[in-house]
Amino acid sequence: METIIENLQHLMDPDWIMKNGGLYLVLIILFIETGIIIGFFLPGDPLLFVSGMIMASADEVLYPFSGHIPNLFFWMALFTGATILGNFFGYWFGYKFKHLIHRKEDTWFLKRKHVQTAHEFYEKRGGFTIAIARFLPIVRTFAPVIAGTVEMDFKKFSFYNIIGAIIWVGSITFLGYLLGENTWVKSNIEFILIGIVVTVSAPVIIKLFLKKKKINQIKISKL
Repeated sequence: METIIENLQHLMDPDWIMKNGGLYLVLIILFIETGIIIGFFLPGDPLLFVSGMIMASADEVLYPFSGHIPNLFFWMALFTGATILGNFFGYWFGYKFKHLIHRKEDTWFLKRKHVQTAHEFYEKRGGFTIAIARFLPIVRTFAPVIAGTVEMDFKKFSFYNIIGAIIWVGSITFLGYLLGENTWVKSNIEFILIGIVVTVSAPVIIKLFLKKKKINQIKISKL
């Protein structure tokens, strides 16, 4: 467990990323987090932000183009493609292995509460879930899998998958690029990344809190 935590911390370090696979490593991680169930713990949002910061530095990124802007759009396109393929894989997995997803007992890598959270969010929001789930940790990993298990229309899934990927990758990566050269941001990167996670997680936390509050009020009213 300590090794996993240490490696996750490394993923927040631009220098470590560039020394251990660079932005190609980011591509692999994004694919895993958005399409493979065991990748739900990976830090997609902070990683996109850090990648934007990396691309803002000419000393660290000179490929495949010499200019910042061409590199930015090139890698954003690759990141977007990786997350789109990740969701397609998740959909296929959910469709192919429905019997595994719907198991009643927990396994070491698959918790019923995670699947249920994604399922409830999907039921309420419909196809839009696939797009908005990009901004919700854990949910973005399980949403495409659940879509596959309920056999969501593939064309509809594809549309929201692509739209969500473009918005998610574009907004967070571009934000990291814009703030990448800011001295204060560089000095407080840990707080910035925590803020990003809290911001994208807030809708789920608020929803669960309000739902719990509503349930408690109903119980009290029945007393």
